[in-house]
Amino acid sequence: MDSETRRVLDLFAQLSAIPRRSKHERAIGDWLIAWAAARSIPAERDATGNVLFRVKATAGSEHAPTLILQGHMDMVCEKSAESTHDFDRDPIVPVEDGEWLRADGTTLGADNGIAIAIALALVDAGIDHPPMEILITVDEETGLTGAQNLAPGWLTGSLLLNLDSEDEGVFTVGCAGGRTTLLRLPVDREPVPAGFDPVTLAVSGLSGGHSGVDVHRGRANANVLVARILDVLVGHTDRDGIRVAAIHGGSAHNAIPRDARATLYVDADGRAALAAIVDEFARVFAAEYGATDPALAATTAGGDRAAICVTDGATVANEATGGADAVLTTRSASTVAALVMSVPDGVVRMSRDVDGLVETSTNLATIRTTDAIEVGTSQRSSYASRLAEVASRIEAAARLAGASVEVQSSYPAWEPAIDSAILTRCRDVYRAEFDADPVVEVIHAGLECGVIGAKYPGMEMISFGPTIRDAHSPAEALHIPSLSRTWRFTTALVRAIARQGG
Repeated sequence: MDSETRRVLDLFAQLSAIPRRSKHERAIGDWLIAWAAARSIPAERDATGNVLFRVKATAGSEHAPTLILQGHMDMVCEKSAESTHDFDRDPIVPVEDGEWLRADGTTLGADNGIAIAIALALVDAGIDHPPMEILITVDEETGLTGAQNLAPGWLTGSLLLNLDSEDEGVFTVGCAGGRTTLLRLPVDREPVPAGFDPVTLAVSGLSGGHSGVDVHRGRANANVLVARILDVLVGHTDRDGIRVAAIHGGSAHNAIPRDARATLYVDADGRAALAAIVDEFARVFAAEYGATDPALAATTAGGDRAAICVTDGATVANEATGGADAVLTTRSASTVAALVMSVPDGVVRMSRDVDGLVETSTNLATIRTTDAIEVGTSQRSSYASRLAEVASRIEAAARLAGASVEVQSSYPAWEPAIDSAILTRCRDVYRAEFDADPVVEVIHAGLECGVIGAKYPGMEMISFGPTIRDAHSPAEALHIPSLSRTWRFTTALVRAIARQGG
Protein backbone atom coordinates (compact mmCIF):
# COMPACT_ATOMS: atom_id res chain seq x y z
CA MET A 1 0.00 0.00 0.00
CA ASP A 2 1.38 3.44 -0.92
CA SER A 3 2.01 6.06 1.75
CA GLU A 4 -0.74 8.38 0.50
CA THR A 5 -3.40 5.70 0.87
CA ARG A 6 -2.03 4.84 4.32
CA ARG A 7 -2.39 8.51 5.32
CA VAL A 8 -6.05 8.47 4.28
CA LEU A 9 -6.70 5.23 6.18
CA ASP A 10 -4.97 6.56 9.29
CA LEU A 11 -7.23 9.59 9.25
CA PHE A 12 -10.23 7.34 8.74
CA ALA A 13 -9.22 5.29 11.78
CA GLN A 14 -9.07 8.47 13.86
CA LEU A 15 -12.56 9.43 12.71
CA SER A 16 -13.85 5.91 13.37
CA ALA A 17 -12.77 6.14 17.01
CA ILE A 18 -15.47 8.79 17.56
CA PRO A 19 -19.12 7.60 17.69
CA ARG A 20 -21.11 9.46 15.03
CA ARG A 21 -24.56 8.05 14.60
CA SER A 22 -27.05 10.32 12.83
CA LYS A 23 -28.24 13.21 15.02
CA HIS A 24 -25.38 12.59 17.46
CA GLU A 25 -22.49 14.28 15.65
CA ARG A 26 -21.41 16.86 18.23
CA ALA A 27 -18.25 14.98 19.21
CA ILE A 28 -17.06 14.44 15.64
CA GLY A 29 -17.84 18.08 14.86
CA ASP A 30 -15.70 19.17 17.81
CA TRP A 31 -12.86 16.96 16.56
CA LEU A 32 -13.06 18.50 13.09
CA ILE A 33 -13.01 22.06 14.44
CA ALA A 34 -9.97 21.20 16.57
CA TRP A 35 -8.24 19.57 13.59
CA ALA A 36 -8.66 22.75 11.54
CA ALA A 37 -7.55 24.99 14.42
CA ALA A 38 -4.33 22.99 14.80
CA ARG A 39 -3.53 23.95 11.19
CA SER A 40 -4.73 27.55 11.44
CA ILE A 41 -7.49 26.84 8.92
CA PRO A 42 -10.58 29.04 9.37
CA ALA A 43 -13.48 26.78 10.32
CA GLU A 44 -17.13 27.49 11.04
CA ARG A 45 -20.02 25.46 12.41
CA ASP A 46 -23.61 26.51 11.72
CA ALA A 47 -26.61 26.11 13.99
CA THR A 48 -27.44 22.70 12.50
CA GLY A 49 -23.93 21.37 13.14
CA ASN A 50 -22.52 21.49 9.60
CA VAL A 51 -18.78 22.24 9.53
CA LEU A 52 -17.07 24.36 6.86
CA PHE A 53 -13.32 24.83 6.37
CA ARG A 54 -12.07 27.69 4.19
CA VAL A 55 -8.66 26.70 2.83
CA LYS A 56 -6.51 29.31 1.10
CA ALA A 57 -5.17 28.55 -2.36
CA THR A 58 -1.52 27.69 -2.87
CA ALA A 59 0.64 30.38 -4.39
CA GLY A 60 -0.22 31.05 -8.02
CA SER A 61 -3.71 29.50 -7.82
CA GLU A 62 -5.51 32.30 -5.98
CA HIS A 63 -7.64 33.16 -9.01
CA ALA A 64 -8.76 29.62 -9.80
CA PRO A 65 -12.43 28.88 -9.13
CA THR A 66 -13.21 27.97 -5.52
CA LEU A 67 -13.63 24.23 -5.19
CA ILE A 68 -15.97 22.63 -2.65
CA LEU A 69 -15.19 19.14 -1.30
CA GLN A 70 -18.27 17.72 0.38
CA GLY A 71 -19.24 14.69 2.45
CA HIS A 72 -21.27 13.88 5.57
CA MET A 73 -20.06 13.04 9.06
CA ASP A 74 -22.85 10.71 10.25
CA MET A 75 -23.14 6.98 9.56
CA VAL A 76 -25.79 4.26 9.50
CA CYS A 77 -25.48 2.11 12.63
CA GLU A 78 -26.27 -1.54 11.89
CA LYS A 79 -24.84 -4.57 13.66
CA SER A 80 -25.12 -8.33 13.60
CA ALA A 81 -27.32 -10.12 16.12
CA GLU A 82 -24.22 -11.37 17.94
CA SER A 83 -22.53 -7.96 18.23
CA THR A 84 -22.45 -6.17 21.61
CA HIS A 85 -21.18 -2.93 20.04
CA ASP A 86 -22.63 0.28 21.53
CA PHE A 87 -22.73 2.89 18.75
CA ASP A 88 -23.05 5.72 21.30
CA ARG A 89 -19.87 4.80 23.16
CA ASP A 90 -17.68 2.28 21.40
CA PRO A 91 -15.12 3.14 18.71
CA ILE A 92 -15.23 1.32 15.41
CA VAL A 93 -11.88 -0.33 14.75
CA PRO A 94 -11.32 -0.82 10.98
CA VAL A 95 -9.78 -4.19 10.14
CA GLU A 96 -7.77 -4.81 6.97
CA ASP A 97 -8.82 -8.06 5.29
CA GLY A 98 -6.65 -8.44 2.21
CA GLU A 99 -7.83 -5.80 -0.26
CA TRP A 100 -10.82 -4.87 1.91
CA LEU A 101 -11.36 -2.78 5.02
CA ARG A 102 -14.15 -3.99 7.32
CA ALA A 103 -15.51 -3.61 10.86
CA ASP A 104 -16.21 -6.38 13.37
CA GLY A 105 -19.92 -7.18 13.12
CA THR A 106 -21.04 -3.60 12.44
CA THR A 107 -21.27 -1.09 9.66
CA LEU A 108 -17.82 0.31 8.89
CA GLY A 109 -18.85 3.92 8.37
CA ALA A 110 -16.83 4.33 5.17
CA ASP A 111 -20.15 5.77 4.05
CA ASN A 112 -19.20 8.56 4.41
CA GLY A 113 -16.27 8.84 6.78
CA ILE A 114 -13.88 8.04 3.95
CA ALA A 115 -14.92 11.29 2.25
CA ILE A 116 -13.82 13.26 5.30
CA ALA A 117 -10.54 11.37 5.44
CA ILE A 118 -9.82 12.09 1.76
CA ALA A 119 -10.60 15.80 2.18
CA LEU A 120 -8.42 16.16 5.28
CA ALA A 121 -5.58 14.21 3.69
CA LEU A 122 -5.78 16.53 0.70
CA VAL A 123 -5.28 19.55 2.97
CA ASP A 124 -2.19 17.94 4.49
CA ALA A 125 -0.78 16.67 1.19
CA GLY A 126 0.89 19.94 0.21
CA ILE A 127 -0.17 19.77 -3.44
CA ASP A 128 -1.12 22.78 -5.55
CA HIS A 129 -4.79 23.54 -5.05
CA PRO A 130 -7.32 26.31 -5.71
CA PRO A 131 -9.24 28.07 -2.93
CA MET A 132 -11.16 25.25 -1.25
CA GLU A 133 -14.20 24.97 0.96
CA ILE A 134 -14.55 21.65 2.78
CA LEU A 135 -18.19 21.14 3.71
CA ILE A 136 -18.98 18.31 6.12
CA THR A 137 -22.68 17.97 6.80
CA VAL A 138 -24.67 16.33 9.57
CA ASP A 139 -27.56 13.86 9.54
CA GLU A 140 -27.42 12.92 5.87
CA GLU A 141 -28.58 9.38 6.52
CA THR A 142 -31.92 10.16 8.18
CA GLY A 143 -33.17 12.97 5.96
CA LEU A 144 -30.34 15.08 4.51
CA THR A 145 -30.96 17.44 7.43
CA GLY A 146 -27.62 19.22 7.28
CA ALA A 147 -27.91 19.99 3.58
CA GLN A 148 -31.56 20.98 4.00
CA ASN A 149 -30.53 23.64 6.53
CA LEU A 150 -27.58 25.18 4.69
CA ALA A 151 -27.87 28.95 4.76
CA PRO A 152 -27.88 30.76 1.41
CA GLY A 153 -24.56 32.44 0.75
CA TRP A 154 -22.55 30.36 3.22
CA LEU A 155 -20.79 28.60 0.37
CA THR A 156 -18.93 30.72 -2.17
CA GLY A 157 -17.58 28.00 -4.47
CA SER A 158 -18.99 27.27 -7.91
CA LEU A 159 -17.69 23.68 -8.31
CA LEU A 160 -18.66 20.89 -5.91
CA LEU A 161 -17.11 17.43 -5.59
CA ASN A 162 -19.40 15.19 -3.55
CA LEU A 163 -17.35 12.23 -2.26
CA ASP A 164 -20.32 10.02 -1.40
CA SER A 165 -20.48 7.61 -4.35
CA GLU A 166 -19.54 3.96 -3.92
CA ASP A 167 -18.03 2.66 -7.19
CA GLU A 168 -14.57 3.79 -8.21
CA GLY A 169 -14.37 4.85 -11.85
CA VAL A 170 -18.02 5.87 -11.88
CA PHE A 171 -19.10 9.51 -11.95
CA THR A 172 -22.58 10.20 -10.65
CA VAL A 173 -24.35 13.18 -12.19
CA GLY A 174 -27.92 12.70 -10.95
CA CYS A 175 -29.93 11.00 -8.22
CA ALA A 176 -33.46 10.22 -7.12
CA GLY A 177 -35.56 12.42 -4.91
CA GLY A 178 -37.12 10.94 -1.80
CA ARG A 179 -39.65 11.13 0.97
CA THR A 180 -40.08 9.39 4.31
CA THR A 181 -43.53 8.87 5.82
CA LEU A 182 -44.75 7.54 9.16
CA LEU A 183 -48.08 5.73 9.43
CA ARG A 184 -49.61 5.65 12.90
CA LEU A 185 -52.42 3.17 13.50
CA PRO A 186 -54.39 3.43 16.77
CA VAL A 187 -55.07 0.00 18.30
CA ASP A 188 -57.26 -1.47 21.02
CA ARG A 189 -55.90 -3.78 23.69
CA GLU A 190 -57.20 -6.24 26.23
CA PRO A 191 -55.74 -8.44 28.97
CA VAL A 192 -53.83 -11.57 28.00
CA PRO A 193 -56.33 -14.46 27.98
CA ALA A 194 -55.96 -17.09 30.67
CA GLY A 195 -53.81 -20.02 29.65
CA PHE A 196 -51.83 -18.07 27.03
CA ASP A 197 -48.04 -17.89 27.23
CA PRO A 198 -45.66 -15.48 25.43
CA VAL A 199 -43.50 -16.53 22.49
CA THR A 200 -41.33 -14.52 20.14
CA LEU A 201 -41.48 -14.95 16.38
CA ALA A 202 -38.23 -13.63 14.86
CA VAL A 203 -36.80 -13.21 11.39
CA SER A 204 -33.12 -12.30 11.55
CA GLY A 205 -29.78 -12.37 9.81
CA LEU A 206 -30.97 -11.32 6.37
CA SER A 207 -28.64 -9.69 3.85
CA GLY A 208 -30.15 -6.21 4.14
CA GLY A 209 -28.40 -3.37 2.34
CA HIS A 210 -29.05 0.15 1.10
CA SER A 211 -32.72 0.71 0.33
CA GLY A 212 -31.85 2.66 -2.82
CA VAL A 213 -28.64 1.22 -4.22
CA ASP A 214 -29.55 -2.40 -3.41
CA VAL A 215 -33.33 -2.36 -3.90
CA HIS A 216 -33.11 -3.95 -7.35
CA ARG A 217 -31.28 -6.99 -5.96
CA GLY A 218 -34.54 -8.47 -4.66
CA ARG A 219 -33.29 -9.10 -1.14
CA ALA A 220 -35.76 -10.12 1.56
CA ASN A 221 -37.26 -7.46 3.83
CA ALA A 222 -37.66 -8.83 7.38
CA ASN A 223 -40.71 -6.64 8.04
CA VAL A 224 -42.42 -8.03 4.95
CA LEU A 225 -41.64 -11.62 5.94
CA VAL A 226 -43.04 -11.17 9.45
CA ALA A 227 -46.10 -9.44 8.00
CA ARG A 228 -46.73 -12.38 5.68
CA ILE A 229 -46.61 -14.79 8.60
CA LEU A 230 -48.83 -12.59 10.78
CA ASP A 231 -51.35 -12.22 8.00
CA VAL A 232 -51.85 -15.97 8.00
CA LEU A 233 -51.82 -16.17 11.80
CA VAL A 234 -54.17 -13.29 12.65
CA GLY A 235 -55.28 -11.75 9.38
CA HIS A 236 -58.66 -13.35 10.02
CA THR A 237 -60.41 -13.13 13.37
CA ASP A 238 -61.34 -16.82 13.56
CA ARG A 239 -57.93 -18.04 14.83
CA ASP A 240 -58.46 -17.88 18.59
CA GLY A 241 -55.30 -19.53 19.88
CA ILE A 242 -52.83 -16.84 18.77
CA ARG A 243 -52.79 -13.21 19.93
CA VAL A 244 -50.40 -10.38 19.02
CA ALA A 245 -48.84 -8.18 21.70
CA ALA A 246 -46.13 -6.17 19.89
CA ILE A 247 -44.11 -5.93 16.67
CA HIS A 248 -40.69 -4.41 16.08
CA GLY A 249 -38.59 -4.44 12.91
CA GLY A 250 -36.02 -2.49 10.92
CA SER A 251 -33.65 0.22 12.07
CA ALA A 252 -33.51 3.04 9.52
CA HIS A 253 -35.49 4.43 6.60
CA ASN A 254 -32.62 3.85 4.18
CA ALA A 255 -31.71 0.29 5.15
CA ILE A 256 -33.49 -2.85 3.96
CA PRO A 257 -34.64 -4.42 7.25
CA ARG A 258 -32.52 -7.40 8.27
CA ASP A 259 -34.38 -8.24 11.49
CA ALA A 260 -37.97 -8.17 12.74
CA ARG A 261 -39.81 -9.85 15.58
CA ALA A 262 -43.25 -10.08 17.11
CA THR A 263 -44.32 -11.01 20.61
CA LEU A 264 -47.29 -13.36 20.48
CA TYR A 265 -49.37 -15.07 23.14
CA VAL A 266 -50.49 -18.62 22.39
CA ASP A 267 -52.41 -21.46 24.01
CA ALA A 268 -51.64 -25.11 23.36
CA ASP A 269 -53.59 -25.22 20.09
CA GLY A 270 -52.09 -21.90 18.98
CA ARG A 271 -48.56 -23.09 19.66
CA ALA A 272 -49.06 -26.13 17.44
CA ALA A 273 -50.62 -24.03 14.67
CA LEU A 274 -47.82 -21.47 14.92
CA ALA A 275 -45.12 -24.13 14.61
CA ALA A 276 -46.75 -25.64 11.51
CA ILE A 277 -47.25 -22.27 9.82
CA VAL A 278 -43.73 -21.02 10.53
CA ASP A 279 -42.26 -24.31 9.34
CA GLU A 280 -44.13 -23.96 6.06
CA PHE A 281 -43.03 -20.35 5.62
CA ALA A 282 -39.43 -21.38 6.29
CA ARG A 283 -39.61 -23.63 3.25
CA VAL A 284 -41.39 -20.97 1.18
CA PHE A 285 -38.92 -18.21 2.03
CA ALA A 286 -35.91 -20.47 1.44
CA ALA A 287 -37.21 -21.15 -2.07
CA GLU A 288 -37.99 -17.51 -2.77
CA TYR A 289 -34.84 -15.91 -1.34
CA GLY A 290 -32.19 -18.65 -1.33
CA ALA A 291 -30.05 -16.78 -3.86
CA THR A 292 -30.23 -13.34 -2.22
CA ASP A 293 -30.43 -14.27 1.47
CA PRO A 294 -28.41 -17.43 2.16
CA ALA A 295 -29.45 -17.54 5.82
CA LEU A 296 -33.00 -18.23 4.70
CA ALA A 297 -31.90 -21.03 2.41
CA ALA A 298 -30.75 -23.08 5.40
CA THR A 299 -33.37 -21.98 7.90
CA THR A 300 -35.44 -24.11 10.23
CA ALA A 301 -38.36 -23.10 12.43
CA GLY A 302 -36.34 -23.51 15.60
CA GLY A 303 -32.89 -22.88 17.01
CA ASP A 304 -31.23 -19.73 18.27
CA ARG A 305 -29.35 -19.00 15.06
CA ALA A 306 -32.13 -19.78 12.61
CA ALA A 307 -33.22 -17.03 10.25
CA ILE A 308 -36.82 -17.78 11.25
CA CYS A 309 -37.41 -19.01 14.77
CA VAL A 310 -39.97 -19.17 17.57
CA THR A 311 -38.71 -18.99 21.16
CA ASP A 312 -40.44 -18.88 24.50
CA GLY A 313 -40.82 -15.52 26.22
CA ALA A 314 -41.57 -11.95 25.15
CA THR A 315 -38.70 -9.90 23.72
CA VAL A 316 -40.56 -6.89 22.27
CA ALA A 317 -41.53 -4.32 24.88
CA ASN A 318 -45.03 -2.94 24.64
CA GLU A 319 -44.44 0.68 25.61
CA ALA A 320 -48.14 1.41 26.03
CA THR A 321 -48.44 -0.92 29.03
CA GLY A 322 -44.86 -1.01 30.33
CA GLY A 323 -44.35 -4.60 29.18
CA ALA A 324 -45.91 -7.33 27.11
CA ASP A 325 -48.84 -7.82 29.51
CA ALA A 326 -51.64 -6.98 27.11
CA VAL A 327 -52.57 -8.06 23.61
CA LEU A 328 -54.22 -6.41 20.65
CA THR A 329 -57.86 -7.20 20.20
CA THR A 330 -58.47 -9.63 17.38
CA ARG A 331 -59.93 -6.83 15.25
CA SER A 332 -56.92 -4.56 15.82
CA ALA A 333 -54.49 -7.39 15.07
CA SER A 334 -56.32 -8.14 11.84
CA THR A 335 -56.21 -4.45 10.85
CA VAL A 336 -52.48 -4.24 11.61
CA ALA A 337 -51.78 -7.28 9.46
CA ALA A 338 -53.88 -5.85 6.62
CA LEU A 339 -52.16 -2.46 6.76
CA VAL A 340 -48.63 -3.82 6.71
CA MET A 341 -49.49 -6.27 3.95
CA SER A 342 -50.96 -3.48 1.81
CA VAL A 343 -47.95 -1.15 2.03
CA PRO A 344 -45.84 -1.67 -1.14
CA ASP A 345 -42.18 -2.58 -0.83
CA GLY A 346 -39.32 -2.80 -3.31
CA VAL A 347 -39.06 -1.75 -6.95
CA VAL A 348 -42.20 -0.03 -8.21
CA ARG A 349 -41.00 0.96 -11.69
CA MET A 350 -37.82 0.67 -13.75
CA SER A 351 -36.59 3.57 -15.85
CA ARG A 352 -37.56 3.61 -19.51
CA ASP A 353 -34.70 6.00 -20.29
CA VAL A 354 -31.70 4.40 -18.58
CA ASP A 355 -31.15 0.63 -18.82
CA GLY A 356 -30.99 -1.04 -15.43
CA LEU A 357 -31.91 2.08 -13.43
CA VAL A 358 -34.68 1.85 -10.86
CA GLU A 359 -37.00 4.79 -11.39
CA THR A 360 -39.31 4.44 -8.39
CA SER A 361 -39.18 2.31 -5.24
CA THR A 362 -40.37 2.16 -1.66
CA ASN A 363 -39.00 0.58 1.51
CA LEU A 364 -41.16 -0.79 4.34
CA ALA A 365 -38.45 0.36 6.68
CA THR A 366 -39.56 0.14 10.31
CA ILE A 367 -42.36 -1.16 12.52
CA ARG A 368 -42.67 -0.06 16.15
CA THR A 369 -45.17 -0.79 18.91
CA THR A 370 -45.91 2.17 21.20
CA ASP A 371 -49.40 3.21 22.22
CA ALA A 372 -50.11 2.59 18.53
CA ILE A 373 -48.49 0.64 15.69
CA GLU A 374 -46.05 2.90 13.82
CA VAL A 375 -44.92 1.97 10.31
CA GLY A 376 -42.04 3.91 8.75
CA THR A 377 -41.65 3.95 4.98
CA SER A 378 -39.26 5.55 2.51
CA GLN A 379 -39.98 6.35 -1.15
CA ARG A 380 -37.57 7.27 -3.95
CA SER A 381 -38.06 8.33 -7.56
CA SER A 382 -36.33 10.14 -10.39
CA TYR A 383 -39.61 11.95 -11.07
CA ALA A 384 -41.53 14.09 -8.60
CA SER A 385 -44.82 12.90 -10.09
CA ARG A 386 -43.95 9.22 -9.59
CA LEU A 387 -42.75 9.95 -6.06
CA ALA A 388 -46.10 11.57 -5.32
CA GLU A 389 -47.92 8.61 -6.87
CA VAL A 390 -46.29 5.92 -4.73
CA ALA A 391 -46.61 8.08 -1.62
CA SER A 392 -50.32 8.49 -2.37
CA ARG A 393 -50.72 4.72 -2.64
CA ILE A 394 -49.24 4.32 0.84
CA GLU A 395 -51.43 7.12 2.21
CA ALA A 396 -54.50 5.48 0.68
CA ALA A 397 -53.70 2.20 2.45
CA ALA A 398 -53.27 4.11 5.70
CA ARG A 399 -56.62 5.90 5.32
CA LEU A 400 -58.45 2.63 4.65
CA ALA A 401 -56.98 1.16 7.83
CA GLY A 402 -57.70 4.27 9.91
CA ALA A 403 -54.05 5.31 10.29
CA SER A 404 -52.67 8.83 10.25
CA VAL A 405 -49.86 9.85 7.87
CA GLU A 406 -46.93 12.15 8.66
CA VAL A 407 -44.38 13.22 6.02
CA GLN A 408 -41.18 13.35 8.03
CA SER A 409 -38.75 14.50 5.38
CA SER A 410 -38.42 15.01 1.65
CA TYR A 411 -35.69 16.05 -0.75
CA PRO A 412 -35.52 16.86 -4.46
CA ALA A 413 -33.99 14.82 -7.24
CA TRP A 414 -30.69 15.95 -8.73
CA GLU A 415 -31.30 16.36 -12.43
CA PRO A 416 -28.29 15.34 -14.54
CA ALA A 417 -26.25 17.86 -16.52
CA ILE A 418 -24.39 15.70 -19.03
CA ASP A 419 -22.75 18.69 -20.73
CA SER A 420 -21.34 20.33 -17.57
CA ALA A 421 -17.78 21.66 -17.59
CA ILE A 422 -16.92 19.80 -14.37
CA LEU A 423 -17.90 16.46 -15.93
CA THR A 424 -15.78 17.22 -18.99
CA ARG A 425 -12.84 18.11 -16.75
CA CYS A 426 -13.26 14.94 -14.68
CA ARG A 427 -13.42 12.75 -17.79
CA ASP A 428 -10.27 14.32 -19.20
CA VAL A 429 -8.33 13.89 -15.95
CA TYR A 430 -9.49 10.29 -15.51
CA ARG A 431 -8.46 9.36 -19.06
CA ALA A 432 -5.06 10.98 -18.57
CA GLU A 433 -4.44 9.12 -15.30
CA PHE A 434 -5.79 5.67 -16.17
CA ASP A 435 -6.00 5.51 -19.97
CA ALA A 436 -9.64 4.48 -19.66
CA ASP A 437 -13.06 6.08 -19.83
CA PRO A 438 -15.04 6.47 -16.60
CA VAL A 439 -18.68 5.40 -16.35
CA VAL A 440 -21.22 8.22 -16.05
CA GLU A 441 -24.47 7.33 -14.28
CA VAL A 442 -27.59 8.45 -12.48
CA ILE A 443 -28.35 6.52 -9.27
CA HIS A 444 -31.44 5.46 -7.37
CA ALA A 445 -30.36 6.90 -4.05
CA GLY A 446 -30.44 10.27 -2.35
CA LEU A 447 -27.37 12.46 -2.53
CA GLU A 448 -26.94 15.86 -0.96
CA CYS A 449 -26.24 17.30 -4.40
CA GLY A 450 -29.96 17.51 -5.08
CA VAL A 451 -30.57 19.64 -1.99
CA ILE A 452 -27.43 21.75 -2.38
CA GLY A 453 -28.18 22.36 -6.06
CA ALA A 454 -31.65 23.60 -5.19
CA LYS A 455 -30.17 26.04 -2.66
CA TYR A 456 -27.32 27.15 -4.94
CA PRO A 457 -28.66 27.26 -8.51
CA GLY A 458 -25.99 27.07 -11.18
CA MET A 459 -23.43 25.23 -9.05
CA GLU A 460 -21.68 22.51 -11.06
CA MET A 461 -21.57 19.21 -9.17
CA ILE A 462 -20.31 15.69 -9.57
CA SER A 463 -20.11 12.73 -7.19
CA PHE A 464 -17.48 9.99 -7.01
CA GLY A 465 -15.65 7.87 -4.45
CA PRO A 466 -13.91 4.57 -3.75
CA THR A 467 -15.71 1.25 -4.02
CA ILE A 468 -17.85 0.37 -0.99
CA ARG A 469 -19.84 -2.84 -0.83
CA ASP A 470 -22.93 -3.58 1.30
CA ALA A 471 -23.25 -0.10 2.79
CA HIS A 472 -25.85 0.21 5.55
CA SER A 473 -25.23 -3.39 6.67
CA PRO A 474 -22.69 -5.13 8.93
CA ALA A 475 -21.05 -6.52 5.80
CA GLU A 476 -19.99 -3.01 4.67
CA ALA A 477 -16.48 -3.08 3.18
CA LEU A 478 -14.16 -0.54 1.56
CA HIS A 479 -11.97 -1.70 -1.33
CA ILE A 480 -8.49 -0.40 -0.54
CA PRO A 481 -7.02 -0.47 -4.11
CA SER A 482 -10.01 1.59 -5.29
CA LEU A 483 -9.23 4.10 -2.55
CA SER A 484 -5.72 4.45 -3.95
CA ARG A 485 -7.12 5.12 -7.42
CA THR A 486 -9.67 7.60 -6.03
CA TRP A 487 -6.90 9.47 -4.20
CA ARG A 488 -4.76 9.57 -7.34
CA PHE A 489 -7.66 10.89 -9.40
CA THR A 490 -8.74 13.47 -6.81
CA THR A 491 -5.28 14.96 -6.43
CA ALA A 492 -4.83 15.12 -10.21
CA LEU A 493 -8.21 16.84 -10.57
CA VAL A 494 -7.44 19.37 -7.84
CA ARG A 495 -4.11 20.22 -9.50
CA ALA A 496 -5.86 20.65 -12.86
CA ILE A 497 -8.38 23.08 -11.36
CA ALA A 498 -5.58 24.94 -9.58
CA ARG A 499 -3.85 25.53 -12.91
CA GLN A 500 -6.89 27.48 -14.09
CA GLY A 501 -5.66 30.28 -11.86
CA GLY A 502 -2.05 30.20 -13.13
